[in-house]
Amino acid sequence: MRNIKDEILEKICYTDLVYERINKKLQIKLSKDKIEELILTTIEESDLNNFLRKGKNIYITNESRGILLTINSFTFRIITADKLKR
Repeated sequence: MRNIKDEILEKICYTDLVYERINKKLQIKLSKDKIEELILTTIEESDLNNFLRKGKNIYITNESRGILLTINSFTFRIITADKLKR
């Protein structure tokens, strides 16, 4: 049986607007390719214990990178990335 992490890594998708949103929320200026690389690496590095399905979303917390990802659990579309409050 596959876990949610593998399923997200296989099916994750992006909208054009989400790239701008991620750059703004994380206060970075990366290209679309670099943002996708950052998101995939963040998911890969995150422990399964840091995946929380709540309602229609999946929240992935990565303490070492200081990032919280929000992904739609039905479409696997990334919604946003936020800086963790420390």
